[in-house]
Amino acid sequence: MRKSPLTRTLGGAAVAFGLVVAAAPFAAADPAPQDLVAAPGQLDALQRDLGLSAAEAGRLLTQEQQARAVESDLRADLGDAFGGSVFDTETGELTVSVTEESAADAVREAGATPRVVTYGERALDGIVADLNATTPSSDSGVTGWYVDTAQDAVVITVQEGETAAAQQLVDEAGVTAGAVEVEESAEQPRTYADIVGGDPYYIDSSGRCSIGFAVEGGFATAGHCGTEGTPVESEDGSGTGTVAGSIFPGNDMGYVEAGSGWTPTATVNDYEGGTVTVTGSEEAAEGASICRSGSTTGWHCGTIESKNQTVVYPEGQVNGLTRTDVCAEPGDSGGSWLSGTEAQGVTSGGSGNCSSGGTTYFQPINPILDEWGLTLTTG
Repeated sequence: MRKSPLTRTLGGAAVAFGLVVAAAPFAAADPAPQDLVAAPGQLDALQRDLGLSAAEAGRLLTQEQQARAVESDLRADLGDAFGGSVFDTETGELTVSVTEESAADAVREAGATPRVVTYGERALDGIVADLNATTPSSDSGVTGWYVDTAQDAVVITVQEGETAAAQQLVDEAGVTAGAVEVEESAEQPRTYADIVGGDPYYIDSSGRCSIGFAVEGGFATAGHCGTEGTPVESEDGSGTGTVAGSIFPGNDMGYVEAGSGWTPTATVNDYEGGTVTVTGSEEAAEGASICRSGSTTGWHCGTIESKNQTVVYPEGQVNGLTRTDVCAEPGDSGGSWLSGTEAQGVTSGGSGNCSSGGTTYFQPINPILDEWGLTLTTG
């Protein structure tokens, strides 16, 4: 995505972030081998896609593991004053936004960098909810919107030359114009279900997607990979199942109830001849590294760019996705996303490919688990 010369803050004034305080990065020393929480294939992909050495990749995973724990504690402790967080993969620093200056000391004491902001995550999520309720048509020129914690703004993405469509959307939704920015892009998001996708599975003999994560009695995947009642089977035909739950559009979440021949395991294919063991589903911060497994393009890594992304696909509007700079291609839909060994979500769609790069969105895993009361298989 490129930022258009027309990109501007709707309402005329840039948001002032206020206080910025430097803090020491997490875990500056190289981690000992036993501290590494990644399979060799995962480390290889981080080195390839993020341009890291083996030591840097290991250190990054350790720093992010610590940052996830700090972010989780601060989110609970600060309550309404918590405004979101951003992790910097280059410095290892976690920046936590707060909407009250009095909360900055608690952030410093936790070892993170505080930043006082005008709106914060809660208010920006409310703006996204209002925009979601407007549901523009797929040919309106608007391709989506998302919360950008680093900018303390909601970013609306439009096709080139369609900035006026974003202004119309803001007016229709009645949201605070000063909290919104517009970016023009040539990208056109699409779903990735129509060719292949961790391990592949076949959809009623008509298409192929990727397994997301094993849960008790089956696995989680993307909703656009099949409507409820659709029969599915493994690549070799030995495992069979049925789509027991599917939401798309609106969200992009699905659940397959496994029949005979499929045994859930707490692993994700790293496409380097090994697997990564899933240990939980603690959410990573914006800016953190993340890796994706899919049956078309294998294992690729990048970073989390933003959360609470709304995407306007040709098939309809999908809310609550996470935006990344990781590549993907058709058939990768439904596949696994991991930060370290923590499950993050399943592939929804995006634009670009793994030759030229692109933007890919995933449906977070925890809302899928909550929707159907599923238990993630961990090891």
